Amino acid sequence: MADTALAADIDALCRLTGEFTLRSGQVADTYFDKYLFEADPALLDRVATQMLDLLPQDTELLGGLEMGGIPIATMVSAKTGTSALFVRKKAKEYGTCKLAEGPDVAGRRVTIIEDVITTGGAVRDATNALREAGAIVEVVVCAIDRSPAGENPLADVGLEIRSVLTRAELDAASSA
Repeated sequence: MADTALAADIDALCRLTGEFTLRSGQVADTYFDKYLFEADPALLDRVATQMLDLLPQDTELLGGLEMGGIPIATMVSAKTGTSALFVRKKAKEYGTCKLAEGPDVAGRRVTIIEDVITTGGAVRDATNALREAGAIVEVVVCAIDRSPAGENPLADVGLEIRSVLTRAELDAASSA
């Protein structure tokens, strides 16, 4: 059950209307500027707190995706004591040349932490890369799931999506 007060607060702060091109290339008339809630310590804390019950109990690492998943993963890590991992969009080409900064992922259960999922492109890419590095990745926990109700855009890579809020819940808060 969604936290309706949280949905209303995120909707009021983050919902933008206009014409927006999403990472997937889709054009949307509504955009949720997640950086607005991520930059607000009290709101970020509320989102992270809601994520705690969504985490699989066997999570060994929290994989925050660049860039929006990183502040959320850091806050969840501080609340749980579970180490965070910072996952880049692509491996850096200098220094350690790592895709994922933090502890070694090989043989460990990584729960991906993301801000907003629409088609899941960034999560899919990160999942494939983490699995290539030996991680066990089965769940992504996100702040906002914008994908169509009843659809899992990440089913093709065997990921379960657990969300704090859905687009429908934010829409309900907007019209309330």
